[in-house]
Amino acid sequence: MYPIMKNQEIAEDVHEIWVKTPHISHNAQPGQFVIIRTDKTGERIPLTISGVVGDTIRIIFLKLGKTTHALAKIPVAGYIEDIVGPLGQPSEIKLYGTVAVVGGGAGIASTPYIAQALKDTGNRVIGIIGARNQDHLILENEMADICDELLVATDDGSKGHHGFPADLLRTLITHEPVHAVWIIGPTIMMKVTAEVTREKGIKTFVSLNPIMVDGTGMCGACRCTVAGKTQFACVDGPEFDAHAVDFDMLMQRQQIYREHEEESFNIWKAAQGESQ
Repeated sequence: MYPIMKNQEIAEDVHEIWVKTPHISHNAQPGQFVIIRTDKTGERIPLTISGVVGDTIRIIFLKLGKTTHALAKIPVAGYIEDIVGPLGQPSEIKLYGTVAVVGGGAGIASTPYIAQALKDTGNRVIGIIGARNQDHLILENEMADICDELLVATDDGSKGHHGFPADLLRTLITHEPVHAVWIIGPTIMMKVTAEVTREKGIKTFVSLNPIMVDGTGMCGACRCTVAGKTQFACVDGPEFDAHAVDFDMLMQRQQIYREHEEESFNIWKAAQGESQ
């Protein structure tokens, strides 16, 4: 059992929790993730490690289905039944020169941990974050403190650039050399944004978010195609070469259990006395 030290909503349907997990916090590296189970009958879901302080790790997530809604309801001093981690390969942190760390929506959660490690290694770090509107932007101040420069985009133009992170990245690489890029966000956002760096041959990483079950490579649920070969996001990733990922196949696989997920969520809401 792992105690929740802090739980707050930081944007509409986006929660930040800090969990006491010494065995994870003392070994975690940027880019890695955990798999949690809220209770003995709960499903297992992967969530990125967003930060580490002492014995605690930060997890930021968007409430979408049964488990994320249940997780958001756990109060401070409440407990998560199981947390396994750190899992996956860490980000490829080294001295590149100038780098860009791009986050979209809830994917912004992963950016501070990676950006700080890149900054500590001596890189010039440019952050690019985007959301539907200014009310859905998260961690803006934290990223501004870490990065040498922070660029903001909103779909509706309510803050920063009226458009998408891909627009800002395109302008950036047109005006100055960028030696490596990280992109984390919805799959379609990563696909589109990765195309911006392809023509210039800039080393680009994406953090994939396929369906995942055991986190050890045994179940095969998280398989994806990278450079024409089958890879398992839980052990080979979650970060991969953005220009080698088959995003279309990844998006198809993400829809496999959509009906079952909705059915499970509706049953859970009914049990909570919530309307469907």
